[in-house]
Amino acid sequence: QVVVDFERLGEHADAFRGHDVGFCCLGTTRRKAGAAGFVRVDRDYVAQAAELARAGGCKHFILQSAQSANEHSSFLYLRVKGEVEKLVQAVGFDRCTIFRPALLLCARQEFRPAEWITQRFLGAVAWFFPTAHTVPVETVARAMVASVLQPSGEKVEVLENKAIHQLGKA
Repeated sequence: QVVVDFERLGEHADAFRGHDVGFCCLGTTRRKAGAAGFVRVDRDYVAQAAELARAGGCKHFILQSAQSANEHSSFLYLRVKGEVEKLVQAVGFDRCTIFRPALLLCARQEFRPAEWITQRFLGAVAWFFPTAHTVPVETVARAMVASVLQPSGEKVEVLENKAIHQLGKA
């Protein structure tokens, strides 16, 4: 494990060398980082990390994005996620797998009241519609590993929440 300074990511190019597969789950919140900080972390840092990974020999890049990501969205969060998807695809990896999970079910270190309430509500809904609105982070992780071990053959693959659930059970 290597700790890098994302403000000076280019100085850490060695950390990105010699890896066949790259996993990127980097992100923050607008509330925590402000609008400009959110864009810097969720788009700029991710795009730069992808470029460094490709330059370092990475063949398959796996990006965690978000359900409904769209570079033309009027919502900042969805627009930035859509923009970074396009930027990562443009890097030119042999394979690029984009995960678009719905609300992630996980235990966070920090308390986010609105997310906590939403997780509880949608967690209950998941009993009836298990792949519609939520996904446990463990399922996403298993699906990411499965995407490496069971390649689809596509250069760019976008996996929506239902597909993540299916692959995470494989």
